[in-house]
Amino acid sequence: MSWQNAVEKTVTGLGYDLVDTERSPKGLLRVYIDKLAPVVSASAGGEFITVEDCERVTRQLQHVLEVANCAYERLEVSSPGLDRPLKKPADFVRFSGERVDLTLKVAFKGRKHFQGVLEPLESPEAGWRLVFNADGVDQALDFAFDEVREARLVPVVDFKGRRFAAPAQEPNEQVESAATEMDGDRKR
Repeated sequence: MSWQNAVEKTVTGLGYDLVDTERSPKGLLRVYIDKLAPVVSASAGGEFITVEDCERVTRQLQHVLEVANCAYERLEVSSPGLDRPLKKPADFVRFSGERVDLTLKVAFKGRKHFQGVLEPLESPEAGWRLVFNADGVDQALDFAFDEVREARLVPVVDFKGRRFAAPAQEPNEQVESAATEMDGDRKR
């Protein structure tokens, strides 16, 4: 069994999606994992990969790769990040309706790079559509999976959603506190 098959069987056997693997000449073996699409429960830890998920996969891979006699210096297990790559047709199905950065292998009308919302055509076998805005006009690009050089999710970061709202004061308290500040008296 090759190391790629061993990694894939282990990761999927633990209930995760294998996004990608990298192997460097200096012995680094990097494995990117993600949670499977329907897994969004409190017991599973939500929809994002946690440190505990990476630790669980790392420990299992260490044993499996030793048995498979796969030589490596360092093993890293990580989440794919906010700009997750879409590597398989199943990724395109899972993330349809999301904003995607898409690079084609061959230029279409002088462009290879597009950013827009990913939509399936009649069926995944028929291909995909990317709806994007060019010069203020919405346009659509139909493409097949084989025409894609690289596709990644566009990260969406909402810092405002993390802020805590100040507690609302009662109208009488607001008037009292304003009057106190003007008089210079403080309640104790």
